[in-house]
Amino acid sequence: MVDKTIPTKDERTVVDVYDTTRDNLIRTVDEFAKAQPQYSQSISNLQLDYIQTTKNMIQTTFSAQKQLASTLNVPSVPYGEVFIRQSNEMTNNAIRSVGINNQLTINALDAARENLKIYNRTVDTLTDFNTNIARAWTTFFAQQQQQFTQQQQQFTRQ
Repeated sequence: MVDKTIPTKDERTVVDVYDTTRDNLIRTVDEFAKAQPQYSQSISNLQLDYIQTTKNMIQTTFSAQKQLASTLNVPSVPYGEVFIRQSNEMTNNAIRSVGINNQLTINALDAARENLKIYNRTVDTLTDFNTNIARAWTTFFAQQQQQFTQQQQQFTRQ
């Protein structure tokens, strides 16, 4: 039979310290998590504003260049067709490269998320394993102590 005494004040304090520390860390992480959607939305809005500003800058710059060229009667470009074709090819290649890079980045982020899930499951399993080992050792030592106590009682009776 295992002696289950009430924990002393010092032992309760240790348990309370663990519980309080755990709770405070979880509360801190929860506070960070509350702000995360706002950060994501602000970053997304900023990116969209940068994109729109860049498009406007391109439109304005080329509109001004085009108007200036037509006003000054700039002559035809000798290799205009070649330039247009090569420009289109380079743009298409760049767009494909960006698309591939975006897909690789998304795949890497998805893999990172999956690895976090695996890590969480591993930590849970390892914690269960360590808890079971601690229980087994506690049970073993309690049984050994009980046997030792019984042997002492038998020895003193003799």
